[in-house]
Amino acid sequence: MVLKLDEMVATKTPKFLRDPYLEWVAAEGVPVAEDFGVDLMATDVAPWARFGVDGAIVHLKGRGDFVSVFILELPGGGETSPQGHLFEEVVYVLSGHGSTTVEIPGGTKHSFEWGPKSLFALPLNARYQHFNGSGSEPARLASTNNLCVVMKLFRSAEFIFGASFAFAERALPAAYFSGEGDIIPAPRGRYMWESNFIPDMGSVELLDNPKRGKGSATLAFILGDGMMHAHSSLMPVGTYKKAHRHGPDYHVMIIDGEGYSLFWYEGEEDFARIDWREGWAFAPPDMMLHQHFNTCARPVRYMATAIGNSRFPFTERNHKNKLGIDISVKEGGGQIEFEDQDPRIHPMYLEALAATGTQCRMPEFADGEAG
Repeated sequence: MVLKLDEMVATKTPKFLRDPYLEWVAAEGVPVAEDFGVDLMATDVAPWARFGVDGAIVHLKGRGDFVSVFILELPGGGETSPQGHLFEEVVYVLSGHGSTTVEIPGGTKHSFEWGPKSLFALPLNARYQHFNGSGSEPARLASTNNLCVVMKLFRSAEFIFGASFAFAERALPAAYFSGEGDIIPAPRGRYMWESNFIPDMGSVELLDNPKRGKGSATLAFILGDGMMHAHSSLMPVGTYKKAHRHGPDYHVMIIDGEGYSLFWYEGEEDFARIDWREGWAFAPPDMMLHQHFNTCARPVRYMATAIGNSRFPFTERNHKNKLGIDISVKEGGGQIEFEDQDPRIHPMYLEALAATGTQCRMPEFADGEAG
């Protein structure tokens, strides 16, 4: 029997334009927060059977195809179910105190204690479990991970969460789980801190990076010998960073302080603005110009996570970003120098500072303090 085309369409559901990751998200049955910027501290959570605790998934508008954020909230005295998976993740502690146990190939177990603002990675496909150290207060973790791309590649949650292969070549020194690490040279005079656990991102020593603005400091991290990028930056009181642009999926999380960020595409008349504080996260969309401003009376620290670091860039665009993010757009890079920025930007900043009673400290401008 030969069916006509219209009969075939009527008897079979077409399969096209599917997104295996979003299908998996829907099947997990947990809250999904989607916006330009999200307060991770206030995001609603609900029971997540896979992890054995409450959780949520955060999809920021600029997340691209590779990265998203999971939130896990451990109740007082609670723990997650044991996990292991074929995607990489970098975990930031939003609140609470606890510990994580990781079992590496060969059966050796490493345990480390974390608190607010700790950052750590989970080695690829290693078995691990999180524990809340308080008997009464919840602990909230934010995981930036690349399940998006891994699920699209394999389309099997059973394989991704159930494969037993041990990546022995990724075994890490025991000291890396205690907060120790090694300084690794990187291109163009930069350095990276290689470890697996950063006890406090709010106090880790950063390196001067004046190319991004006076008083700016930055440090990149290599965590878990993976490809997930992480770096931390600092803006002194009364200052802001130079505008820049790059590819998607750079998830910015505010560690300390308050301020705002502007977003716009080249040629647009208006700016989009997000006012943020500790616990907020946002991801600038692909090649969208953006600029960060400190409006409070203390330094601002933020962290950016993404897929593709200086060791394993992952994409050609990642590779170019690593070599030109602080080079002027006039020279083929991704940064707008202060003398070339939109004339509306600095007066807008002065107005924001006036509202908080903070003085401008940018000698690049006539109304900023010298030195």
